[in-house]
Amino acid sequence: MPTVPFPEAKYQRCTVHFYRNVFSVTPRSKVKLVAKMLKAIHAQESKKAAREKTKAVVEQLRSMKLKEAARKVEDGIEETLTYCDFPSEHWTRIRTNNVIERLNREIRRRTRVVGSFPDGNSALMLVCARLRHVAGTQWGNKKYMNMKHLEAAPEDASIAG
Repeated sequence: MPTVPFPEAKYQRCTVHFYRNVFSVTPRSKVKLVAKMLKAIHAQESKKAAREKTKAVVEQLRSMKLKEAARKVEDGIEETLTYCDFPSEHWTRIRTNNVIERLNREIRRRTRVVGSFPDGNSALMLVCARLRHVAGTQWGNKKYMNMKHLEAAPEDASIAG
């Protein structure tokens, strides 16, 4: 059995990607309505309330004859609610993986300019150089979240629901 590098780590699925997966099985005419329903789930103030809202949304989707969309919501919603286990001040930053995607886009843009690499090491050197640059610039030094909220988190763990 393979070892898991960080067995205690929590997995947060990007809500935007989750929405896109649900929209892929939703008729175009109903996408805006379904989007409002999904956003209502993630607008709840606790994990418990979000789970309750999910049940109502799934029932509503089934009544709209969107069984596949209801199944996707039911099966995947829990992965998108992990952010609720953290302080509410961090929720907007944790719900999506925009920072990682932005960094990946920057690396992809730089590697496409080169085209093909003579070997894996040269590609790795370019990526590492770019990461070093990002880490050393204002973008890399920008404070993304106030970690003081995590220090108080153990006492507030019961709030997460």
